[in-house]
Amino acid sequence: MEQTSGVGVVDKVVRVLDALEPGPATLAELVARTGLARPTAYRIAVALERRRFVERDGQGRFALGPRLGELAGRHRGDALEAAAVGVLARLRDQTNESAQLYRRVGDVRRCVAAAERASGLRDSVPVGADLPMTAGSAAQVLLAWEPPETVHDLAARARFTPAVLTTVRRRGWAASVAERESGVASVSAPVFGPDGRVVAAVSVSGPIDRLTRQPGRLHSADVVAAGRALSHALGWRPPAPS
Repeated sequence: MEQTSGVGVVDKVVRVLDALEPGPATLAELVARTGLARPTAYRIAVALERRRFVERDGQGRFALGPRLGELAGRHRGDALEAAAVGVLARLRDQTNESAQLYRRVGDVRRCVAAAERASGLRDSVPVGADLPMTAGSAAQVLLAWEPPETVHDLAARARFTPAVLTTVRRRGWAASVAERESGVASVSAPVFGPDGRVVAAVSVSGPIDRLTRQPGRLHSADVVAAGRALSHALGWRPPAPS
């Protein structure tokens, strides 16, 4: 028998969250899974979306959102985001530019950690902000190591070409100039998980006037080193030379 709390609205919220645990759902599927009336299911899902307990995927379906993981993470800890605190601060101080860490969430990349430049003109990206996967050096990094067939749709809409992704993979970092936003340049590098897959992108970004139109010349070494430090924190080890 389904347990209830005795508080009707709480029970309905839990039914919506439980219904999304197996995976994303359209509104019709959410109604079928919960047994709630369509207006009620929609109203609760949208309210949870506003609080980031629910989000929409690339097809507009409801899915569990990042807030649940954030709350749980405060207790169990997230190795990557915990390591990012010190690594991003050091990267910011080395480059004198704002530093960010991005994870891919479907068709967007989410800023999950940041260290802002203390003063002066800067590219400020709030933690929790979603940016497109079709522009910017972090997007290039997050797509470059994926199998081409899995990112075909995104690559077709991107402001960078497949040839750019090949270059990013070869040299181990990406740069962009006014690709995501006019006047902004950035440099990004991959963060590898223990299995060798790219799990995040670490970046510095700022005005083109400071980073120039070849920002990689200034900051690629520091950004790659930051990516390696975060990768090692996750247990990644570079493959032995053949």
